[in-house]
Amino acid sequence: MIIKEADSKRKDIEALQALMIRADCSQDTRQRIEKEIRNIHAGMKGENEASYEMKVRYGESRNWLVINDLRVEYGGLVAQIDHLLINRVLDIWVCESKHFSEGVAINEHGEFSAFYGSKPFGVPSPLEQNNRHILILKRLFDSNAIKLPTRLGFTIKPVMNSLVLVSKNARISRPKSKFDGLNSIIKNDQLFKTIDKSIDEDNNPLFLAKVISQDTLAEVARAIIKLHRPADFNWAAKFGLPEAPQIRQYQAAKVETPVAANQASLNKPPTSEVKPKQKLICNACNIPVPYNVAKFCWFNKPKFNGNIYCMECQKNIQPTT
Repeated sequence: MIIKEADSKRKDIEALQALMIRADCSQDTRQRIEKEIRNIHAGMKGENEASYEMKVRYGESRNWLVINDLRVEYGGLVAQIDHLLINRVLDIWVCESKHFSEGVAINEHGEFSAFYGSKPFGVPSPLEQNNRHILILKRLFDSNAIKLPTRLGFTIKPVMNSLVLVSKNARISRPKSKFDGLNSIIKNDQLFKTIDKSIDEDNNPLFLAKVISQDTLAEVARAIIKLHRPADFNWAAKFGLPEAPQIRQYQAAKVETPVAANQASLNKPPTSEVKPKQKLICNACNIPVPYNVAKFCWFNKPKFNGNIYCMECQKNIQPTT
């Protein structure tokens, strides 16, 4: 039974898209963000493919519970787990999903390479990722943060198993020399077969004594889900951008509120209005003078000594000698 679906990644994608259109986002940063968005979509595709396989086999079963997209914290450490499969003997399968659309290559040292455009590039080992997740989960169980069932006074401890799930359409290139954990790297469509084989090979004589009820299994699963802490990622900081876009100086200089603009126009009359008022006034009677009359005075500077007079006052002006 699926008791927790994957958290939506829509918020993260929208936050990244908002960063891309910012004015202070360089072309190089924009390309890095685009790559991050592609990685999120690829991760979602891989997780959805694995979740579908689990739903087909365990979706209606109360003997198996599935937790998708679990993020837990302990002692300053974080485990981001793609899938947990838990059965009634508390066998827990910790699954790391990888899409690897063009395939994955593994060498004899346990180093992983993925492909993009048919060119290989190194990627972190999903085996080591899962080992860290399992270590943190064990510490959580040992700390009693998750209440575990008991039998005859003994606590039933979970048994952790690691699986790396690769897209069923991807190519897996394995080394000739095997190493510990290599067989745990499987394709999604091999999930049921791998788990069934492991259970069949378990010869633990206490197997039946460990079986818990369906209700108890559900209680353990709910206790695990209560520890889920969704990530609140600061994408701006990751890409070296400030929390809020910077306002460019040339834009700020152009911004002027209507109140400020009106006040400035009241305090400082236009020059075109000041000059005509000062020049087109009769020097004798102080009445306004039409432009053509003032022009006549300017052309006859010797007679009017450079001053402006109205037509009536002009009659009384005697030319200078």
